[in-house]
Formats: sequence, C-alpha cells, structure tokens
Amino acid sequence: MKENMKIRGQLRTYLQWPIILSVFLLAANLAVGIVSPAAGLVMSGFTVIYVLVALWLFMYRRKRLMGGLVEFSAEYAWVQKQLLYEMAVPYAIADTEGHFLWLNHSFSEIVGEDKNCRKNIAAVFPELTREFLDEMDEKTSVHSSFDGRFYRIDIQQVALSETEGMKLGAVDEDSGEMLLVLYLCDETEILRCKQQINNQRLVAGLIYLDNYDEALESVEEVRRSLLVALIDRKITKYFMAMEGIVKKLENDKYLFVIKQQYTKEIQESRFSILEDVKTVNIGNDMAVTLSIGMGMNGDSYIRNYEYARTAIDMALGRGGDQAVVKDGTKIRYYGGKSQQLEKTTRVKARVKAHAMRELMDTKDKMLIMGHKIGDTDSFGAAIGIWRIATSFNKKARIVINGVNSSVKPMMARFENSSDYPEDLFLTGEEAAEWADSNTMLVVVDVNRPSITEAPELLKQIKTIVVLDHHRQSSEIIDNAVLSYVEPYASSACEMVAEVLQYIGDDGIKIKPAEADAMYAGIVIDTNNFMNQAGVRTFEAAAFLRRNGADVVRVRKLFRDRLEDYRARAEAIQKAEIYHGAFAISVCPSEGLESPTVVGAQAANELLDIVGIKASFILTQMGDTIYFSARSIDEINVQIIMERLGGGGHRTIAGAQLKGATIDEAREKLKDLITDMMEKGEI
Repeated sequence: MKENMKIRGQLRTYLQWPIILSVFLLAANLAVGIVSPAAGLVMSGFTVIYVLVALWLFMYRRKRLMGGLVEFSAEYAWVQKQLLYEMAVPYAIADTEGHFLWLNHSFSEIVGEDKNCRKNIAAVFPELTREFLDEMDEKTSVHSSFDGRFYRIDIQQVALSETEGMKLGAVDEDSGEMLLVLYLCDETEILRCKQQINNQRLVAGLIYLDNYDEALESVEEVRRSLLVALIDRKITKYFMAMEGIVKKLENDKYLFVIKQQYTKEIQESRFSILEDVKTVNIGNDMAVTLSIGMGMNGDSYIRNYEYARTAIDMALGRGGDQAVVKDGTKIRYYGGKSQQLEKTTRVKARVKAHAMRELMDTKDKMLIMGHKIGDTDSFGAAIGIWRIATSFNKKARIVINGVNSSVKPMMARFENSSDYPEDLFLTGEEAAEWADSNTMLVVVDVNRPSITEAPELLKQIKTIVVLDHHRQSSEIIDNAVLSYVEPYASSACEMVAEVLQYIGDDGIKIKPAEADAMYAGIVIDTNNFMNQAGVRTFEAAAFLRRNGADVVRVRKLFRDRLEDYRARAEAIQKAEIYHGAFAISVCPSEGLESPTVVGAQAANELLDIVGIKASFILTQMGDTIYFSARSIDEINVQIIMERLGGGGHRTIAGAQLKGATIDEAREKLKDLITDMMEKGEI
C-alpha cells in the first residue's frame, strides 16, 4: 500500500533535493578539478561520500519517511474527525435525496440519537423537500423550526471526485457523486430578542368622534356631560387595559399610545371599541361612532404619528365608524359596517368652495376630468365645474375618452349646441397638448388615479382639485392641492351643486341643459332618490329644479332600449340567492351597447326582492369580468369589492377581474362572502 502511494506537490520536490544537490556537487567538483587537479581529487572523495549517502536516503530511507507521513496523517485525520464530531456547531452530511449520512454530536442532540441518522431531512425540517433540494443553488439558507426552536439551515453542495477528493463550490456533471453539507444556526434567542424589541415599539393612534355635535344635540343639555364622561371612560378603559396612554386633545379628538405587542390583539378583535362605544345610550337618539387611525413600524416616533394622521384621514374619507391601520406601506381597514350619517351643515362646502375660487384666481385654464367610461354623475359634475370656470372667465375643457351609452344622449345636447365651444370635450392626448403651466385640473367623481380618464395629466399638471363622494382606498391622488371627499354625499353632482351656490358672490346661473345633466347624475346615483338620499340631496335637486332642470326631459333621456330591458330581465330571472340574503346573477353582454350599465340596473332592481341585503351582477366584456354591487343599508358592499381590487360607495360599488371566466369569478365572490361572514366583517 505504502509503496504504491504517489507523492505529489511540495513533498515530492523536497524528497528530490538530495539528487539535485548531488548533480550540482558533481558539477562543482569538475570545475575545481579543472582549476586544480589536486584539489579536485581531494574533493572527489567527499563528493562520492555525499552521493552515496544521498542515494541511500532517496532509495532506502524514503519508505520509512513515507510510513511516518502516513502515520502522521492518520493521527491527524483521527483528531480532525474527533474535533468535527465534537464541534459545537451542528453539522451533518446527506445525499442528494435528502437522507442523512453522518451527523456530528451537536446535530444528533437536536434531531435525536444516531438511529435517526438514516432519516430523511424533510422528516425533521419540512421545508427541505426533495423538490427544494433538486432546485437549490450551490449554497443556500433556509429558516425552519424543530422541537420548539428556530434554526437557520445553511446548505452547501459538495462534489466527491476520485481524483480531486471532496470539492466545494461549483458543481458540474463530471464532478462525481454529489453530497449535501448542512450547518444549523440556532436563531431562537435572536428571534425572541427581536420580538421583544418589536413588541416594545411605540404605536401612535388618533381617535375622532364622527358625530360628536349631533349626538350631544340629541340629548338634554343637563345630561350631555354624562354622555361625554361615559364615552371618555369607554375609550380610556379600553386602552388602559393594554398599558396604553390616552390623552384628550379636543372635545372629540383623542391621542393614544400603546406597545406594538397589543396591536395583534386589537386587530384580531377587529377594534371592538368601535361597537362598544355605540352601546352608550342615556337617551340619545343617535349612537356615537368613532374613527380610529393607527400608525406603526415607522422609523421614528414622529413617522408613526404621521402614519396615524394619514390613517385617520382615510378613515374619515371612507365615511367614519371604522379603523385604519397604516403599517409602513401596508394599509388595513376594520369596521365601516354602519350607515354613515349625513351632516346637515354646509360649512365645509362653503369653505371648500371659497378655497377652490382662490385657486382658480391664480390660473387661466381649467381641465375637468372624471373616471374612465364616464357615467351620468361624472359627466354632470364635469359640466357643473365647467360652468363655474366659464363664469369666472376661465378657458375650460372637459376630458372624455369615452362614455357609456346612457350618457351619449346627454352629451349630444352639448355637442350640437351653439352655446358651447366645439372643442368642449377633449381626449386625454388632446388635453395634454392643450394644458400648460397655467392650467388647473379638477377631478370629479373619482379619487383613484389609476381609473381617471387620463392618469398622465395628474403628473403633468401641478394644481389639482379633487371632488368625490366615493370612499377613499389605499390608492389616492396624493398630490392634490385641494381635496373635497364626502362619502355621505349621494353623488358628485350634489357636491358640485352646493359648490355652485357658494363659490360666487351672487351665485352662479346655470342653463337648463346643465341643470338637466347634474339632476340626472343625482337621479341615477340615488336610484330615483331611493338610495343614499339625504336632506342635502333634495336641497341640491331643488336648486337644480329652480334653474331649469326638467324631470320629464331627464326621464326621456334614460329610457331603455328593448334589448337592454330583456337582458336586465334575464339577469333578474337567473339570480341565485346565496346565504339567503345575497343575490348573485350574470348579465348577458352580447348585442348590448353598454352591458355594465344594464348590469348595474339589474343589481338595483334585485334589491326590491324581500330579504335581499345585497346584490351582485357579473358582466363579461372581452377578457374582463365587471362586478356591479348594490345594497340598501345593512351591508357595506364597498369593503367586499375592495377585496376584489375595486371600491366605490357603501351601497354602490364595483370591481374588475381580468383573466377569469364567469364561473371562476362567481365562485371567487361566493368564497369571499362566506369568508367575510365567518370573520364577522359583514
């Protein structure tokens, strides 16, 4: 065995040095002999002795030297193996199929005795499946847990070659047999410390009472202080149970601070304080509702407070009676079940109208833009804003790329009238060319930039005003100079009608065609004043009626075509009642000019069936499924549509689903309704 061993590398060179020196010494002896034969003769004796000794060492002592090296390497390998076995770092070798081949002592203590050596890795760490091992890179790390502790598993591929032995790193097909080397790093204490640090982080929150003034007015004056005290006690007790701090900023505003460890409990209970405060009743006719904004996981305390401010603005913009949690870039919503209360005061409308006029005074041009596939409300609100702009001698144009069929008759009245400019309506591309640095953009009936008629205008124009009645979502027009979003309003036309009454010193006179357009927007969005119509809705309708709106003329504009009527009837006939309260159906789209409008009409009519709390109509156009969702008062269809990527109003909402069939979309809607019912979200 020893004789057949090959000597490589520096050891081979080292053993050849006596022969090399012998050659060198013979050459030196020859040189000396040439200079002095006597000296060369004397040196030859010493040279012969050296050569004989060198040959003896090279030929006979070499075997003993190799034996010593083998003994040393064996002892070294044994020591190395013992050190590896006793090493504190858990270490194991496995084959490519995931079977353990060898474990050191530390690894064995974690996964069990040596008898487990032939176990499959996946039996200990489920994440390390055969598929994962086949697709893994040369070196990778996986986080897993075993027996109540958490580990980081570092895995390294090893090639076992007959010529090169064990080789780490790049592996090819000629590398020979493959092995896996595993190292375990116990992360339990590190993760526990991180969790403790995370639990101790500050979470800032704001609480606003939505209807503080209205609730106080509904009770006797002598009992108002008791109502306030009971509300204060409910809020303080709720957060004191979590070791939190509550500070009353104003009569209807609170600031609270809690540890982050309690946020999970709050969110799992879906902010029970929202419903708890509604139980306060000392004779008040109106239940008190809260809006909560909470900010967490910011990089500083002030950033968490800014998150809380953003969250409370979103909660109020969505109608109140709900909580919004802003966790870094993620936003979650809770509550929002009750019907938002209409504010009878017009102070806010007056303030927003004056602010809008101040902005208009600084600009020469105005662009008015609604949402894609504009409906009657969007069109009527745009016409109202156009009249405001022209009353102040501003050049104004309306951005419209396309409208649904119900708007076309109304739009034709303006296109064919000499009272209005020929280029009153511009496409998005034309508007981008028309606009300049002195242009103001007013967005109506939408607050989501992605579904506006021309999203590129939001980046091009700096001065932006938003007027909308839909609840805000996480996607908002964040660069608006003035934002007037009121979810309790029935329609954007109602809001514009109020602005019309306050923006001018003596009011602004509007023409009958314009009054018709705005009145039609209110009629359609309220389903003939049966949905979301409040006191201010009728006041706005009365204002328009005084300015020439004709009910009969509007009704004629919205009469149905026969094929639309039949399609609507078919959708109603085939409706499925789900969970005894949800009507779900499909509206045919073939041969219809605006199938989504017909679907929305069918959804409205399904609400007239006894026991139906919400209706959903699915309409397919191309590769997209359109959802039209409607409710009367008990169900918030907006939070349902938000889960499908849509949004809207509490009682009127919609969504779009691309790349799905009607059956898939229907099943997805059913699963969503069931899930939300089980969680108590609807």
